[in-house]
Amino acid sequence: MSYPEPVYTGGEGEINAEYRPAGTTPNLLTRSGGSTHYLATAESTHGEFGLYRINMGPRAGGPAEHFHRSISESFFILDGTVRIYDGERWTDATAGDFLHVPQGGLHAFRNDSDEPASMLLLFTPGAPREEYFEKVGQVSDWPEKERAEFFIKHDTYWTD
Repeated sequence: MSYPEPVYTGGEGEINAEYRPAGTTPNLLTRSGGSTHYLATAESTHGEFGLYRINMGPRAGGPAEHFHRSISESFFILDGTVRIYDGERWTDATAGDFLHVPQGGLHAFRNDSDEPASMLLLFTPGAPREEYFEKVGQVSDWPEKERAEFFIKHDTYWTD
């Protein structure tokens, strides 16, 4: 394995970093008392990756078993306990635990504890997940056809 071809071909480097302080207001608040921070989107990384901080309220639940065809998903637990499913078993993951799920890998996650939990989600390559995060809480009220189209558009395939 080798390094990819250079993307930047300038000679001296440039000032183009984006700093996001820890106290930045979340991009999205959830009904269950959680929040989502869009740390690095597919747009800001030119499609290389998407990185999101997910803060879940107590007993927030989470998505059922599913897989993605075009993106991998990685989980890094920052705080609390997140139940993660790796396709075979559920594990109570805590601060510092990591799970990488390649394309096609069955997975799920949830907060079943009485305490809040926080994790980083990394999607590669980058995909426009912001619309997914913003609308997924509403889809249960949509007609079946619209709901199915939404999940296909966002590369989410449920197993149940």
